[in-house]
Amino acid sequence: MSDLFQIGAIDSCNGLLPIVKVIRRGVFPIVQLGIPILLIILGTFDLGKAVISSDEKEVKAAQSRLIKRFIYAALVFFVVTLVSALMNIVAQGGQDGTDSWEACWNAAK
Repeated sequence: MSDLFQIGAIDSCNGLLPIVKVIRRGVFPIVQLGIPILLIILGTFDLGKAVISSDEKEVKAAQSRLIKRFIYAALVFFVVTLVSALMNIVAQGGQDGTDSWEACWNAAK
């Protein structure tokens, strides 16, 4: 049962290296960069539509939504950074001197 929670050496990572690579090279960059850019673009389009419509209330509402989307974009960016930093800390704190998780996490770079 303990083998289930331990990741093996750098060559195989007990078969998890491809999954860790997908997360580290694919999911993290998409979430960290793609989602904030998408949120900012959508907020800009909303504000542009509101300005074109010349409705004061709609412009104020669109400005409010744009500010919220900027905040959400910053939060998403920093959450991914925080998760990556935590994974590096966990990787360095191997149990009983084993560094297999660190080797696997670093091999996925």
